[in-house]
Amino acid sequence: MSTQQQQQHDGHIIMFPFMAHGHFTRFIALAKFISQRKPNTKITIVSTPLNVKHLQSTLQTSETNSNIGLAEIPFSSADHGLPTNSESLDSLPPKLIPTFFYALETLKPSFDNFITETIRTDKHLPSCIIFDLFLGWVTDTAKRVGTFSFCFLDAGYGAAMYFSICLHFPHRTNDDSNELIEEFYVPEFPDTCRLYLSQLIPMLRYSSKESAFGKFAQRHISLMLKSDGMLCNSVEEIDVVGLKILRNLMESKRVWTVGPLLPSYLLLGHQNKNNGSVVTHFRKEKEFGISPESCIEWLNHQKPSSVLYISFGSQFTISAPKMMELALGLEKSGKNFIWVLKPPSGFDSKSEFKSEWLPEGFVERMNETQKGLLVKKWAPQLEILCHRSTGVFLSHCGWNSVLESLSQGVPIIGWPLFAEQHYNSKMIQEEMRVSVELARGDETELCSEDVKKVIEQVMDSSKGEEMRKKATVIAEKIGTAMREYTDEAGGHQKGSSIRSVDEFFATVTSKRVADAQERAIG
Repeated sequence: MSTQQQQQHDGHIIMFPFMAHGHFTRFIALAKFISQRKPNTKITIVSTPLNVKHLQSTLQTSETNSNIGLAEIPFSSADHGLPTNSESLDSLPPKLIPTFFYALETLKPSFDNFITETIRTDKHLPSCIIFDLFLGWVTDTAKRVGTFSFCFLDAGYGAAMYFSICLHFPHRTNDDSNELIEEFYVPEFPDTCRLYLSQLIPMLRYSSKESAFGKFAQRHISLMLKSDGMLCNSVEEIDVVGLKILRNLMESKRVWTVGPLLPSYLLLGHQNKNNGSVVTHFRKEKEFGISPESCIEWLNHQKPSSVLYISFGSQFTISAPKMMELALGLEKSGKNFIWVLKPPSGFDSKSEFKSEWLPEGFVERMNETQKGLLVKKWAPQLEILCHRSTGVFLSHCGWNSVLESLSQGVPIIGWPLFAEQHYNSKMIQEEMRVSVELARGDETELCSEDVKKVIEQVMDSSKGEEMRKKATVIAEKIGTAMREYTDEAGGHQKGSSIRSVDEFFATVTSKRVADAQERAIG
Protein backbone atom coordinates (compact mmCIF):
# COMPACT_ATOMS: atom_id res chain seq x y z
CA MET A 1 0.00 0.00 0.00
CA SER A 2 1.50 3.35 -1.03
CA THR A 3 1.83 6.38 1.24
CA GLN A 4 -0.73 8.17 -0.95
CA GLN A 5 -3.22 5.32 -0.49
CA GLN A 6 -2.63 5.33 3.27
CA GLN A 7 -3.43 9.04 3.37
CA GLN A 8 -6.53 8.56 1.28
CA HIS A 9 -8.08 5.78 3.38
CA ASP A 10 -7.45 4.78 6.97
CA GLY A 11 -8.32 1.14 6.36
CA HIS A 12 -11.21 -0.62 4.62
CA ILE A 13 -14.16 -2.14 6.53
CA ILE A 14 -16.45 -4.62 4.76
CA MET A 15 -20.03 -4.90 6.04
CA PHE A 16 -22.40 -7.74 5.19
CA PRO A 17 -25.95 -7.28 6.56
CA PHE A 18 -28.71 -9.87 6.66
CA MET A 19 -31.17 -9.17 3.85
CA ALA A 20 -34.11 -7.42 5.58
CA HIS A 21 -35.10 -3.77 5.90
CA GLY A 22 -34.39 -3.38 9.63
CA HIS A 23 -30.96 -4.98 9.25
CA PHE A 24 -30.01 -2.71 6.34
CA THR A 25 -31.09 0.32 8.37
CA ARG A 26 -28.86 -0.47 11.32
CA PHE A 27 -25.83 -1.39 9.16
CA ILE A 28 -26.09 1.94 7.33
CA ALA A 29 -26.36 3.66 10.71
CA LEU A 30 -23.27 1.82 11.94
CA ALA A 31 -21.39 2.78 8.78
CA LYS A 32 -22.30 6.44 9.34
CA PHE A 33 -21.27 6.29 12.99
CA ILE A 34 -17.87 4.81 12.19
CA SER A 35 -17.44 7.30 9.36
CA GLN A 36 -18.20 10.21 11.70
CA ARG A 37 -15.58 9.02 14.18
CA LYS A 38 -13.03 8.02 11.51
CA PRO A 39 -13.83 9.94 8.32
CA ASN A 40 -10.87 8.50 6.37
CA THR A 41 -12.11 4.93 6.73
CA LYS A 42 -13.39 3.31 3.57
CA ILE A 43 -16.58 1.28 4.17
CA THR A 44 -18.23 -1.11 1.70
CA ILE A 45 -21.67 -2.61 2.33
CA VAL A 46 -22.19 -5.86 0.43
CA SER A 47 -25.54 -7.33 -0.66
CA THR A 48 -27.39 -8.77 -3.65
CA PRO A 49 -28.35 -6.72 -6.75
CA LEU A 50 -31.91 -5.65 -5.86
CA ASN A 51 -30.90 -4.79 -2.32
CA VAL A 52 -27.93 -2.77 -3.54
CA LYS A 53 -30.27 -0.83 -5.82
CA HIS A 54 -32.50 0.01 -2.85
CA LEU A 55 -29.54 0.89 -0.64
CA GLN A 56 -28.14 3.13 -3.35
CA SER A 57 -31.30 5.23 -3.38
CA THR A 58 -31.24 5.38 0.43
CA LEU A 59 -27.65 6.59 0.55
CA GLN A 60 -28.30 9.16 -2.19
CA THR A 61 -31.15 10.76 -0.21
CA SER A 62 -29.20 11.10 3.03
CA GLU A 63 -26.18 13.05 4.16
CA THR A 64 -23.67 10.25 3.93
CA ASN A 65 -19.90 10.26 3.99
CA SER A 66 -18.57 9.66 0.48
CA ASN A 67 -16.34 6.88 1.83
CA ILE A 68 -19.39 4.59 2.25
CA GLY A 69 -19.87 2.48 -0.88
CA LEU A 70 -21.83 -0.54 -2.07
CA ALA A 71 -20.91 -3.80 -3.75
CA GLU A 72 -23.14 -6.57 -5.06
CA ILE A 73 -22.82 -10.33 -5.23
CA PRO A 74 -25.14 -12.54 -7.33
CA PHE A 75 -28.18 -14.35 -5.92
CA SER A 76 -31.00 -16.14 -7.73
CA SER A 77 -34.00 -16.65 -5.46
CA ALA A 78 -35.72 -18.93 -7.98
CA ASP A 79 -32.85 -21.42 -7.66
CA HIS A 80 -33.91 -22.04 -4.06
CA GLY A 81 -37.66 -22.41 -4.49
CA LEU A 82 -38.31 -18.76 -3.65
CA PRO A 83 -40.39 -16.33 -5.73
CA THR A 84 -38.46 -14.53 -8.46
CA ASN A 85 -36.64 -11.40 -7.26
CA SER A 86 -37.11 -12.30 -3.59
CA GLU A 87 -33.85 -10.93 -2.24
CA SER A 88 -35.21 -9.65 1.07
CA LEU A 89 -37.01 -11.29 3.97
CA ASP A 90 -39.55 -8.45 3.87
CA SER A 91 -41.07 -9.75 0.63
CA LEU A 92 -41.67 -13.33 1.83
CA PRO A 93 -44.56 -15.04 3.65
CA PRO A 94 -43.65 -16.68 7.00
CA LYS A 95 -43.71 -20.21 5.56
CA LEU A 96 -40.77 -19.39 3.25
CA ILE A 97 -38.57 -17.79 5.90
CA PRO A 98 -36.62 -21.03 6.71
CA THR A 99 -35.99 -21.57 2.99
CA PHE A 100 -34.60 -18.05 2.75
CA PHE A 101 -32.29 -18.65 5.72
CA TYR A 102 -30.87 -21.81 4.15
CA ALA A 103 -30.46 -20.10 0.76
CA LEU A 104 -28.16 -17.47 2.28
CA GLU A 105 -25.48 -20.12 2.85
CA THR A 106 -25.08 -20.37 -0.92
CA LEU A 107 -23.74 -16.81 -0.97
CA LYS A 108 -20.43 -17.93 0.54
CA PRO A 109 -18.53 -18.67 -2.72
CA SER A 110 -19.54 -15.33 -4.24
CA PHE A 111 -18.62 -13.47 -1.05
CA ASP A 112 -15.26 -15.28 -0.95
CA ASN A 113 -14.61 -14.19 -4.54
CA PHE A 114 -15.56 -10.62 -3.69
CA ILE A 115 -13.11 -10.51 -0.75
CA THR A 116 -10.34 -12.01 -2.88
CA GLU A 117 -10.94 -9.43 -5.62
CA THR A 118 -11.07 -6.60 -3.06
CA ILE A 119 -7.68 -7.62 -1.68
CA ARG A 120 -6.27 -7.76 -5.20
CA THR A 121 -7.63 -4.28 -6.02
CA ASP A 122 -6.74 -2.60 -2.70
CA LYS A 123 -3.38 -4.37 -2.51
CA HIS A 124 -3.94 -4.92 1.23
CA LEU A 125 -6.29 -6.82 3.53
CA PRO A 126 -9.60 -5.34 4.69
CA SER A 127 -9.33 -3.96 8.22
CA CYS A 128 -12.17 -6.27 9.19
CA ILE A 129 -15.45 -7.81 8.07
CA ILE A 130 -18.58 -6.98 10.07
CA PHE A 131 -21.34 -9.52 9.48
CA ASP A 132 -24.90 -10.16 10.58
CA LEU A 133 -27.00 -12.89 12.19
CA PHE A 134 -27.36 -16.07 10.05
CA LEU A 135 -24.16 -15.23 8.16
CA GLY A 136 -21.76 -16.95 10.54
CA TRP A 137 -19.78 -18.53 7.72
CA VAL A 138 -18.16 -15.12 7.16
CA THR A 139 -15.80 -16.03 10.02
CA ASP A 140 -14.33 -18.75 7.78
CA THR A 141 -13.77 -16.25 4.97
CA ALA A 142 -12.05 -13.81 7.34
CA LYS A 143 -9.84 -16.53 8.79
CA ARG A 144 -8.88 -17.69 5.30
CA VAL A 145 -7.57 -14.27 4.25
CA GLY A 146 -6.20 -13.32 7.69
CA THR A 147 -8.40 -10.44 8.82
CA PHE A 148 -10.75 -9.75 11.71
CA SER A 149 -14.42 -10.75 11.70
CA PHE A 150 -17.00 -9.17 14.01
CA CYS A 151 -20.64 -10.05 14.46
CA PHE A 152 -23.07 -7.14 14.66
CA LEU A 153 -26.21 -7.70 16.77
CA ASP A 154 -29.08 -5.76 18.27
CA ALA A 155 -29.82 -5.83 22.01
CA GLY A 156 -27.49 -7.99 24.08
CA TYR A 157 -30.51 -9.36 25.95
CA GLY A 158 -32.37 -10.48 22.81
CA ALA A 159 -29.26 -11.96 21.20
CA ALA A 160 -28.27 -13.82 24.37
CA MET A 161 -31.81 -15.18 24.73
CA TYR A 162 -31.84 -16.42 21.13
CA PHE A 163 -28.39 -18.01 21.47
CA SER A 164 -29.34 -19.82 24.68
CA ILE A 165 -32.60 -21.20 23.27
CA CYS A 166 -30.95 -22.46 20.07
CA LEU A 167 -28.00 -24.00 21.89
CA HIS A 168 -30.09 -25.82 24.51
CA PHE A 169 -33.73 -26.01 23.30
CA PRO A 170 -34.89 -25.85 26.93
CA HIS A 171 -38.57 -26.03 25.93
CA ARG A 172 -38.22 -29.67 24.82
CA THR A 173 -38.10 -32.70 27.09
CA ASN A 174 -35.74 -34.42 24.62
CA ASP A 175 -35.02 -34.55 20.89
CA ASP A 176 -36.94 -37.76 20.33
CA SER A 177 -40.18 -36.53 21.88
CA ASN A 178 -42.80 -34.13 20.58
CA GLU A 179 -43.59 -33.10 24.13
CA LEU A 180 -43.03 -29.40 24.80
CA ILE A 181 -42.68 -27.56 28.11
CA GLU A 182 -45.18 -24.69 28.41
CA GLU A 183 -43.06 -22.63 30.83
CA PHE A 184 -39.30 -23.12 31.03
CA TYR A 185 -36.06 -21.66 32.38
CA VAL A 186 -33.51 -20.19 29.98
CA PRO A 187 -29.94 -21.44 30.51
CA GLU A 188 -27.31 -18.77 31.30
CA PHE A 189 -30.04 -16.36 32.48
CA PRO A 190 -30.99 -15.80 36.14
CA ASP A 191 -33.27 -18.47 37.63
CA THR A 192 -36.08 -15.94 37.80
CA CYS A 193 -36.07 -15.64 34.00
CA ARG A 194 -38.71 -17.85 32.40
CA LEU A 195 -40.18 -18.05 28.92
CA TYR A 196 -43.45 -19.43 27.59
CA LEU A 197 -43.97 -21.36 24.37
CA SER A 198 -46.06 -18.45 23.11
CA GLN A 199 -42.85 -16.36 23.12
CA LEU A 200 -41.19 -18.67 20.59
CA ILE A 201 -41.97 -18.40 16.90
CA PRO A 202 -43.30 -21.72 15.45
CA MET A 203 -40.09 -22.30 13.48
CA LEU A 204 -38.14 -22.38 16.76
CA ARG A 205 -40.86 -23.85 18.96
CA TYR A 206 -41.13 -27.05 16.94
CA SER A 207 -37.41 -27.42 16.29
CA SER A 208 -34.90 -29.48 18.25
CA LYS A 209 -31.13 -29.93 18.23
CA GLU A 210 -31.56 -32.60 15.55
CA SER A 211 -34.03 -30.75 13.32
CA ALA A 212 -32.96 -28.95 10.12
CA PHE A 213 -33.40 -25.48 11.61
CA GLY A 214 -31.89 -26.55 14.93
CA LYS A 215 -28.70 -27.72 13.22
CA PHE A 216 -28.66 -24.59 11.04
CA ALA A 217 -29.01 -22.24 14.02
CA GLN A 218 -26.43 -24.05 16.16
CA ARG A 219 -23.92 -24.06 13.31
CA HIS A 220 -24.23 -20.32 12.78
CA ILE A 221 -24.17 -19.46 16.48
CA SER A 222 -21.04 -21.57 16.91
CA LEU A 223 -19.40 -19.66 14.07
CA MET A 224 -20.51 -16.28 15.45
CA LEU A 225 -19.01 -17.14 18.83
CA LYS A 226 -15.71 -17.88 17.04
CA SER A 227 -15.58 -14.37 15.59
CA ASP A 228 -13.06 -11.89 16.96
CA GLY A 229 -15.70 -9.95 18.87
CA MET A 230 -19.20 -8.51 18.74
CA LEU A 231 -20.75 -5.12 18.21
CA CYS A 232 -24.17 -4.47 19.79
CA ASN A 233 -26.63 -1.79 18.82
CA SER A 234 -27.32 -1.21 22.48
CA VAL A 235 -26.23 0.88 25.45
CA GLU A 236 -23.99 -0.42 28.23
CA GLU A 237 -26.00 1.17 31.02
CA ILE A 238 -29.43 -0.22 30.02
CA ASP A 239 -28.59 -3.75 28.80
CA VAL A 240 -26.66 -5.13 31.77
CA VAL A 241 -28.06 -8.69 31.96
CA GLY A 242 -27.85 -9.51 28.26
CA LEU A 243 -24.38 -8.07 27.75
CA LYS A 244 -23.00 -10.02 30.71
CA ILE A 245 -24.30 -13.27 29.22
CA LEU A 246 -22.96 -12.48 25.75
CA ARG A 247 -19.54 -11.72 27.22
CA ASN A 248 -19.55 -15.02 29.08
CA LEU A 249 -20.35 -16.81 25.82
CA MET A 250 -17.59 -14.93 23.99
CA GLU A 251 -15.10 -15.72 26.79
CA SER A 252 -12.01 -13.53 26.35
CA LYS A 253 -13.22 -11.68 23.24
CA ARG A 254 -14.69 -8.19 23.35
CA VAL A 255 -18.36 -7.19 23.09
CA TRP A 256 -18.70 -3.47 22.31
CA THR A 257 -21.91 -1.48 22.68
CA VAL A 258 -22.16 1.11 19.90
CA GLY A 259 -25.80 2.16 20.17
CA PRO A 260 -28.26 3.55 19.86
CA LEU A 261 -27.63 3.94 16.14
CA LEU A 262 -30.14 6.73 15.67
CA PRO A 263 -30.05 10.08 13.84
CA SER A 264 -28.25 12.74 15.88
CA TYR A 265 -31.31 14.99 15.94
CA LEU A 266 -33.32 12.19 17.58
CA LEU A 267 -30.75 11.90 20.35
CA LEU A 268 -31.28 15.62 20.99
CA GLY A 269 -35.04 15.18 20.70
CA HIS A 270 -35.64 14.35 24.37
CA GLN A 271 -33.99 17.60 25.41
CA ASN A 272 -36.01 19.48 22.78
CA LYS A 273 -39.17 17.80 24.09
CA ASN A 274 -38.49 19.05 27.58
CA ASN A 275 -37.91 22.56 26.24
CA GLY A 276 -41.16 22.46 24.27
CA SER A 277 -39.38 22.54 20.92
CA VAL A 278 -40.81 20.81 17.86
CA VAL A 279 -38.37 18.67 15.92
CA THR A 280 -38.95 18.61 12.15
CA HIS A 281 -36.19 16.71 10.35
CA PHE A 282 -38.15 15.01 7.59
CA ARG A 283 -36.50 12.10 5.83
CA LYS A 284 -37.25 10.75 2.37
CA GLU A 285 -36.38 7.08 2.82
CA LYS A 286 -40.03 6.00 2.59
CA GLU A 287 -43.12 7.22 0.83
CA PHE A 288 -45.21 8.49 3.72
CA GLY A 289 -48.97 7.89 3.83
CA ILE A 290 -49.33 11.41 5.20
CA SER A 291 -47.18 14.47 4.76
CA PRO A 292 -44.89 14.87 7.77
CA GLU A 293 -45.92 18.52 7.97
CA SER A 294 -49.61 17.54 8.33
CA CYS A 295 -48.73 14.99 11.00
CA ILE A 296 -46.77 17.51 13.05
CA GLU A 297 -49.51 20.09 12.62
CA TRP A 298 -52.06 17.61 14.07
CA LEU A 299 -49.73 16.83 16.99
CA ASN A 300 -49.23 20.53 17.68
CA HIS A 301 -52.92 20.77 18.61
CA GLN A 302 -52.74 17.97 21.22
CA LYS A 303 -51.81 18.22 24.88
CA PRO A 304 -48.34 17.08 26.07
CA SER A 305 -47.97 13.29 26.40
CA SER A 306 -51.62 12.75 25.41
CA VAL A 307 -51.19 10.84 22.12
CA LEU A 308 -50.80 7.08 21.65
CA TYR A 309 -48.70 6.21 18.60
CA ILE A 310 -49.36 2.77 17.03
CA SER A 311 -47.14 1.00 14.51
CA PHE A 312 -46.17 -2.64 13.95
CA GLY A 313 -43.06 -2.06 11.88
CA SER A 314 -42.14 -2.62 8.26
CA GLN A 315 -42.68 -6.36 7.85
CA PHE A 316 -45.42 -7.80 10.05
CA THR A 317 -48.95 -6.89 11.00
CA ILE A 318 -51.89 -8.22 13.03
CA SER A 319 -54.93 -10.25 11.94
CA ALA A 320 -58.21 -8.68 10.86
CA PRO A 321 -60.12 -9.75 14.02
CA LYS A 322 -57.36 -8.33 16.26
CA MET A 323 -57.36 -5.13 14.21
CA MET A 324 -61.10 -4.81 14.79
CA GLU A 325 -60.73 -5.25 18.56
CA LEU A 326 -57.84 -2.79 18.70
CA ALA A 327 -59.93 -0.15 16.94
CA LEU A 328 -62.89 -0.71 19.27
CA GLY A 329 -60.61 -0.52 22.32
CA LEU A 330 -59.02 2.70 21.10
CA GLU A 331 -62.43 4.28 20.70
CA LYS A 332 -63.54 3.12 24.15
CA SER A 333 -60.39 4.59 25.74
CA GLY A 334 -61.17 8.03 24.36
CA LYS A 335 -57.46 8.73 23.83
CA ASN A 336 -56.01 10.61 20.89
CA PHE A 337 -53.90 8.38 18.67
CA ILE A 338 -51.92 8.05 15.45
CA TRP A 339 -52.27 4.59 13.89
CA VAL A 340 -50.17 3.39 10.95
CA LEU A 341 -52.52 1.09 9.02
CA LYS A 342 -51.42 -1.82 6.86
CA PRO A 343 -53.49 -4.72 5.48
CA PRO A 344 -54.04 -7.47 8.08
CA SER A 345 -51.95 -10.63 8.09
CA GLY A 346 -53.06 -13.01 5.34
CA PHE A 347 -53.64 -10.19 2.85
CA ASP A 348 -51.30 -8.68 0.27
CA SER A 349 -49.18 -6.22 2.24
CA LYS A 350 -48.87 -4.00 -0.84
CA SER A 351 -52.62 -3.75 -1.44
CA GLU A 352 -54.80 -0.79 -0.51
CA PHE A 353 -56.10 -0.72 3.04
CA LYS A 354 -59.86 -1.34 3.20
CA SER A 355 -62.15 0.36 5.68
CA GLU A 356 -64.01 -2.97 6.10
CA TRP A 357 -61.10 -4.18 8.25
CA LEU A 358 -62.16 -1.60 10.84
CA PRO A 359 -65.48 -1.20 12.73
CA GLU A 360 -68.32 0.25 10.68
CA GLY A 361 -68.13 4.03 10.62
CA PHE A 362 -64.81 4.09 12.52
CA VAL A 363 -62.90 6.03 9.85
CA GLU A 364 -65.69 8.59 9.53
CA ARG A 365 -65.91 9.08 13.29
CA MET A 366 -62.18 9.62 13.60
CA ASN A 367 -62.22 12.13 10.77
CA GLU A 368 -65.11 13.98 12.35
CA THR A 369 -63.85 14.04 15.94
CA GLN A 370 -60.12 14.31 15.09
CA LYS A 371 -59.47 11.87 17.97
CA GLY A 372 -57.46 9.57 15.75
CA LEU A 373 -55.12 10.16 12.85
CA LEU A 374 -55.21 7.12 10.53
CA VAL A 375 -52.13 6.85 8.34
CA LYS A 376 -51.81 4.28 5.56
CA LYS A 377 -48.51 2.46 4.93
CA TRP A 378 -45.87 4.76 6.48
CA ALA A 379 -45.67 7.58 8.99
CA PRO A 380 -42.72 9.80 10.02
CA GLN A 381 -42.06 7.71 13.12
CA LEU A 382 -38.98 9.49 14.39
CA GLU A 383 -40.62 12.89 14.18
CA ILE A 384 -43.75 11.58 15.93
CA LEU A 385 -41.76 10.11 18.82
CA CYS A 386 -39.78 13.34 19.16
CA HIS A 387 -42.95 15.39 19.55
CA ARG A 388 -43.94 16.53 23.04
CA SER A 389 -47.56 15.40 22.48
CA THR A 390 -46.59 11.75 22.04
CA GLY A 391 -46.97 9.93 25.35
CA VAL A 392 -46.96 6.18 24.61
CA PHE A 393 -45.92 3.88 21.73
CA LEU A 394 -47.92 0.70 21.00
CA SER A 395 -45.18 -1.26 19.27
CA HIS A 396 -44.23 -4.66 17.88
CA CYS A 397 -41.03 -4.23 19.94
CA GLY A 398 -38.55 -4.39 17.09
CA TRP A 399 -35.28 -3.19 18.62
CA ASN A 400 -34.96 -0.14 16.36
CA SER A 401 -38.42 0.99 17.43
CA VAL A 402 -37.68 0.30 21.09
CA LEU A 403 -34.53 2.45 20.97
CA GLU A 404 -36.33 5.23 19.08
CA SER A 405 -39.08 5.29 21.69
CA LEU A 406 -36.91 5.06 24.81
CA SER A 407 -34.48 7.69 23.49
CA GLN A 408 -37.41 10.09 23.82
CA GLY A 409 -38.54 8.86 27.23
CA VAL A 410 -41.70 7.36 25.69
CA PRO A 411 -42.95 4.19 27.46
CA ILE A 412 -44.26 1.27 25.42
CA ILE A 413 -47.28 -0.97 25.13
CA GLY A 414 -45.82 -4.19 23.75
CA TRP A 415 -47.35 -6.40 21.09
CA PRO A 416 -44.47 -8.58 19.82
CA LEU A 417 -45.18 -10.43 16.59
CA PHE A 418 -42.04 -12.27 15.48
CA ALA A 419 -38.56 -13.50 16.38
CA GLU A 420 -36.60 -11.52 18.99
CA GLN A 421 -39.44 -9.03 19.41
CA HIS A 422 -40.77 -11.35 22.14
CA TYR A 423 -37.45 -11.16 24.01
CA ASN A 424 -37.28 -7.38 23.58
CA SER A 425 -40.80 -7.10 24.99
CA LYS A 426 -39.79 -9.24 27.95
CA MET A 427 -36.70 -7.13 28.57
CA ILE A 428 -38.42 -3.74 28.55
CA GLN A 429 -41.25 -5.04 30.73
CA GLU A 430 -39.37 -7.13 33.30
CA GLU A 431 -35.87 -5.60 33.34
CA MET A 432 -36.50 -1.95 32.47
CA ARG A 433 -40.10 -1.66 33.76
CA VAL A 434 -41.09 0.72 30.97
CA SER A 435 -43.63 -1.44 29.16
CA VAL A 436 -46.83 -3.46 29.55
CA GLU A 437 -47.47 -6.28 27.12
CA LEU A 438 -50.95 -6.12 25.58
CA ALA A 439 -50.83 -9.19 23.34
CA ARG A 440 -48.42 -11.74 21.90
CA GLY A 441 -48.52 -12.43 18.17
CA ASP A 442 -51.87 -13.63 16.88
CA GLU A 443 -52.17 -16.47 19.37
CA THR A 444 -53.40 -14.72 22.50
CA GLU A 445 -57.05 -13.84 22.90
CA LEU A 446 -57.78 -10.14 22.78
CA CYS A 447 -60.94 -8.09 23.23
CA SER A 448 -61.57 -4.36 23.10
CA GLU A 449 -61.88 -4.18 26.89
CA ASP A 450 -58.30 -5.53 27.21
CA VAL A 451 -57.11 -2.77 24.90
CA LYS A 452 -58.95 -0.07 26.85
CA LYS A 453 -57.66 -1.39 30.19
CA VAL A 454 -53.99 -1.46 29.16
CA ILE A 455 -54.14 1.97 27.51
CA GLU A 456 -55.62 3.47 30.66
CA GLN A 457 -53.06 1.65 32.82
CA VAL A 458 -50.13 3.12 30.88
CA MET A 459 -51.54 6.59 30.18
CA ASP A 460 -53.54 7.38 33.33
CA SER A 461 -52.50 5.29 36.35
CA SER A 462 -49.72 5.68 38.91
CA LYS A 463 -48.02 2.68 37.29
CA GLY A 464 -47.99 4.56 33.99
CA GLU A 465 -46.48 7.60 35.69
CA GLU A 466 -43.75 5.42 37.17
CA MET A 467 -43.06 3.95 33.71
CA ARG A 468 -42.68 7.46 32.27
CA LYS A 469 -40.20 8.38 35.00
CA LYS A 470 -38.13 5.25 34.32
CA ALA A 471 -38.28 5.89 30.56
CA THR A 472 -37.02 9.45 31.16
CA VAL A 473 -34.03 8.11 33.11
CA ILE A 474 -33.28 5.65 30.30
CA ALA A 475 -33.52 8.46 27.72
CA GLU A 476 -30.90 10.40 29.66
CA LYS A 477 -28.60 7.36 29.78
CA ILE A 478 -29.05 6.80 26.04
CA GLY A 479 -28.25 10.43 25.27
CA THR A 480 -25.16 10.42 27.49
CA ALA A 481 -23.83 7.24 25.88
CA MET A 482 -23.59 9.00 22.51
CA ARG A 483 -22.10 12.28 23.70
CA GLU A 484 -18.71 13.81 24.37
CA TYR A 485 -18.94 16.29 27.21
CA THR A 486 -17.06 18.21 29.90
CA ASP A 487 -17.50 16.91 33.43
CA GLU A 488 -17.82 19.03 36.59
CA ALA A 489 -14.06 19.03 37.05
CA GLY A 490 -13.55 20.39 33.55
CA GLY A 491 -12.31 17.10 32.11
CA HIS A 492 -13.23 15.77 28.70
CA GLN A 493 -15.45 12.68 28.84
CA LYS A 494 -16.81 10.26 26.25
CA GLY A 495 -20.11 8.42 26.59
CA SER A 496 -19.91 4.62 26.78
CA SER A 497 -20.87 4.03 23.13
CA ILE A 498 -18.45 6.68 21.87
CA ARG A 499 -15.67 5.00 23.88
CA SER A 500 -16.68 1.59 22.53
CA VAL A 501 -16.52 2.50 18.86
CA ASP A 502 -13.15 4.23 19.39
CA GLU A 503 -11.81 1.16 21.23
CA PHE A 504 -13.14 -1.09 18.47
CA PHE A 505 -11.39 0.97 15.83
CA ALA A 506 -8.16 1.00 17.85
CA THR A 507 -8.30 -2.82 17.99
CA VAL A 508 -8.78 -3.06 14.23
CA THR A 509 -6.05 -0.52 13.54
CA SER A 510 -3.54 -2.27 15.81
CA LYS A 511 -3.86 -5.48 13.80
CA ARG A 512 -3.54 -3.61 10.50
CA VAL A 513 -0.39 -1.83 11.68
CA ALA A 514 1.08 -5.08 13.04
CA ASP A 515 0.38 -6.85 9.74
CA ALA A 516 2.03 -4.03 7.80
CA GLN A 517 5.11 -4.19 10.04
CA GLU A 518 5.28 -7.98 9.64
CA ARG A 519 5.13 -7.67 5.86
CA ALA A 520 7.82 -4.97 5.94
CA ILE A 521 10.11 -7.20 8.04
CA GLY A 522 9.42 -10.15 5.77
